[in-house]
Amino acid sequence: MKLKFLILEVFFILFSSQLFAQNELYIPRNIRSAYEKGTRSYDGKPGPEYWQNSSDYKIDVEFEPSAYLIKGNEEITYHNNSPDTLKTIVLRLYPNIFKKGSVRDYGIDPDGVTDGVSVKKLIIGKNEINLEKKSVYRVLNTIAIVSLPEFIPPKSSAVLKVNWDFNISPKSKLRIGVYDSTTVLVGYWYPQIAVYDDIDGWDFNIYSGQEEFYNDFSTFHVNITLPNNFGVWATGQLQNPEEVYSEKIYRKYLQANESDTVIHIITSDDFFSSFKNSRDKNIWKYKAENVSDFAFAISDHYLWDGVTTNLNNAEIKKVFVQAIYPAESPDFNKVAEIAKNLVNYYSKEMPGIIFPFTSFIVFNNGREGGGMEFPMMINDGSYDIYENTVSLTAHEMGHQYFPFYVGTNEQKYAFMDEGWANFLSSSYMKKMANFNSRLARNVATYENLAGTEDDIPEIIPSLSQAYGAYRNSAYDRPSVAYEILNDILGDKLFRKAFKEYINRWNGKHPIPYDFYFTFNDVTGQDLSWFWKPWFFEIGYPDLAVDKVEVQNGKATIKIRNDGIMPVPVKLTVDYENDASEALYFKADVWKSSEKVFTTEVVLKGILKQVKLGDVNIPDSNRENNLYVVH
Repeated sequence: MKLKFLILEVFFILFSSQLFAQNELYIPRNIRSAYEKGTRSYDGKPGPEYWQNSSDYKIDVEFEPSAYLIKGNEEITYHNNSPDTLKTIVLRLYPNIFKKGSVRDYGIDPDGVTDGVSVKKLIIGKNEINLEKKSVYRVLNTIAIVSLPEFIPPKSSAVLKVNWDFNISPKSKLRIGVYDSTTVLVGYWYPQIAVYDDIDGWDFNIYSGQEEFYNDFSTFHVNITLPNNFGVWATGQLQNPEEVYSEKIYRKYLQANESDTVIHIITSDDFFSSFKNSRDKNIWKYKAENVSDFAFAISDHYLWDGVTTNLNNAEIKKVFVQAIYPAESPDFNKVAEIAKNLVNYYSKEMPGIIFPFTSFIVFNNGREGGGMEFPMMINDGSYDIYENTVSLTAHEMGHQYFPFYVGTNEQKYAFMDEGWANFLSSSYMKKMANFNSRLARNVATYENLAGTEDDIPEIIPSLSQAYGAYRNSAYDRPSVAYEILNDILGDKLFRKAFKEYINRWNGKHPIPYDFYFTFNDVTGQDLSWFWKPWFFEIGYPDLAVDKVEVQNGKATIKIRNDGIMPVPVKLTVDYENDASEALYFKADVWKSSEKVFTTEVVLKGILKQVKLGDVNIPDSNRENNLYVVH
């Protein structure tokens, strides 16, 4: 009996010490309550009471290319898995961002203003909603708040039917766009139920352009009606290829689904014979399961390449990779092969998690550079430089893991997906070339802003950040931090923790603390000394050569940390005979909050100078990084 109590006492002490260590990080009240309710755990796992909601979407949509008009009928079965009775529902009406008077983070062409979404009818259960009565249906920019005539109890479902239409602006592009007269990418387009979660309840945040995804995982059945000379490429799996492709294209489509070399499914010679024309219009039937959004692209003159890579995995054995692009594109004839190689790298090396989807599309919008991600497809511009094409493709493909496999809230914490996409891209570029230009670019961009008013800690919600601060906080600072953390832990331990985080939160909605606590749990280390400066605090990286003392054939080198960020120490010792040697110390030399690091070097000649730093290590003041012997 005494042994039993002794074991319990030891367990309590260990658990308490772990809990205390975790709680060294500041946790806001609304987030702390989730841990108290048991929806999340201090070891980084979903708590025993964790839940999240979902929807089943059935959408029939017709696109009229001449007027850029989308008309849709939609049935949504919403599953309330929460312990709460829902008295309202929040609908997202994304195209309202183009409506006159809407809040926008970016300016648009005055001729690109539209009337936004016109909701013709909304029925919830057996009740038709009075769309004119503001106490029942209130539109605030890009959301509609609907008071429910019948509440939705816990662990139950409700059916919504929506009839709506809107015109796509041919002048302005923001995740939906007209790229030429008959080529359109359609994203952020259908009435969508916002997220109701264990942290904030309903997500009432207005979509104003800068922030991106926060969606539940859902099922989509989407029928897209178009004139018979148009092709459609979309999220999910096409259910009726034999009904929409001509016999020639259908054969090549089947061939590409089995080929490990690129098949040119639609070439310039096929433009006018690609699709079935026995009727005026074709209906393209797509199905997607367990995805957080649905997007599609249409064109009547784009080329189409396809290739399949075999992963030999029990769940996803192969991935059909496709590139859709105009004939004049300077780089997209190579993109299907690039994307295929990335599927294999991400699946087998970093992060080492099998690519989440069996189909993946890279759509080329014909513009210069830039990209946007959607589940199972991305929308990229072109580059004249091959390395830039690879880097952009790698970044946007990295988003298939974040936020489309791990359902992060990019509206609040963009660093949890943009930062990881940057990191994954950088990881691949490191393998591709001896010089990792992506990492060097991330470091240079971060270094330029570090310590300025635009350098805001990641933990500050992205919604609160202006453009300059957002770019740094979402992309550059976190991706540099991930690189340094990988270096500290080593590839093997870092990847173990990274994979465990992905596996724990696949199909769920993690917050930053779930990430921090998972890494602490898996590594068996309290990494608060790293999390605090990089993710919570205002400060910058700045190392300096403090002093160099030469005596008895040895040099004692003291490096001073004038900033707060733990970064690696890289030294180059140069001799008078032009020989040199390099010394490298990981960032954990600053783990104990010491401000000076000392190392000793046995000299191999007459010391000329000591240089500190590297293009892959951020340093806000490089003018104090050189000691020259006089």
